[in-house]
Amino acid sequence: MPDTPVQSTSDTTQARDALLELGQSYWASKTLLSGVELGLFSLLAKEPAREPEIRERLSLHPRATRDFLDALVGLGALERDGDVYRNSPAADLYLDEDKLGFRGGFLKMLNWQFTLWAQLTELLRTGEPQTKGPTRFDDFYSKPEAVRGFMVAMDGANALVGPALAKEFDWSGYRSFVDIGGARGNLAAAIVQAHPHLRGGSFDLPPVEPFFDEHVARLGLADRLDFHPGDFFTGPMPSADVLIFGHVLHDWNDEQRLTLLRKAYDALPEGGAVLIYDALVDDERRDPKNLLLSLNMQLVTAGGSEYSGADCRSWLAEAGFTRMATVPLTAADTLIVGHKDKKAGTAAA
Repeated sequence: MPDTPVQSTSDTTQARDALLELGQSYWASKTLLSGVELGLFSLLAKEPAREPEIRERLSLHPRATRDFLDALVGLGALERDGDVYRNSPAADLYLDEDKLGFRGGFLKMLNWQFTLWAQLTELLRTGEPQTKGPTRFDDFYSKPEAVRGFMVAMDGANALVGPALAKEFDWSGYRSFVDIGGARGNLAAAIVQAHPHLRGGSFDLPPVEPFFDEHVARLGLADRLDFHPGDFFTGPMPSADVLIFGHVLHDWNDEQRLTLLRKAYDALPEGGAVLIYDALVDDERRDPKNLLLSLNMQLVTAGGSEYSGADCRSWLAEAGFTRMATVPLTAADTLIVGHKDKKAGTAAA
């Protein structure tokens, strides 16, 4: 019989501790998410405050507030001088609702999703999403307050992607683009700001239009960005040299993804391109980050999930696209490009 390797007591203890730490890691995330939900960071952005003042202004109970605040100090979200609390530099920049850099909308969405993760076992048993409210975008978008909150969340989700996409793709041969499911135009704004020769747009459901108009006016880009109202399953895609699908395909099942890419192919001119970015699952399926994100998409959508680069390239090829390229975009997202090449014998423009 071959000898069986024996693990040291130290090794097994470390492995045990790592498993226990993983099991309780939600304690820290929920502490941060509750701070965002309460408006704590926006409050402290106005002026630092002591614990009794924070309690009074946020209507908190005295039992847990001090531990809550000091835990956020330990986690690096707050700083404390004596008994006075203030935001950390990062929290002040990204978690204050009055600043353009605000990313708390995305964290508020995560706070909502937090309750769904308690139902992961049910997803595994049934395959059904665990959302209790509307599951269709047109139903969800019927409530203006829900639309505004979702738009802010999407700004947080694509804040790093817009500048990266403006840099990593060669826009010199194109004059126009439309961001499909582009919300209130935050990503499109980053691209036209980096490339003055481009005219951009956002294609989304009609209830989004007033939020788009408000946002691009605030950015001073109303003369360079257009809103295209519509439903990409019931009508055609808008026409442009480049169509972008960012954090869109992961909302739908494989058949629906292929339908959208075929519609994009039909809408693009010869020489046009489609750009897709999502958090791709690695081909070996060993990196937990995007596999966990895929579970998250299955908790909140009826057919969505993350997918691999190989999957995406196969859909593009079936839709008719050629000359595909895969480009790292941000720490979270990967870009896949497909081209609609000119047919043989077509004269150059």
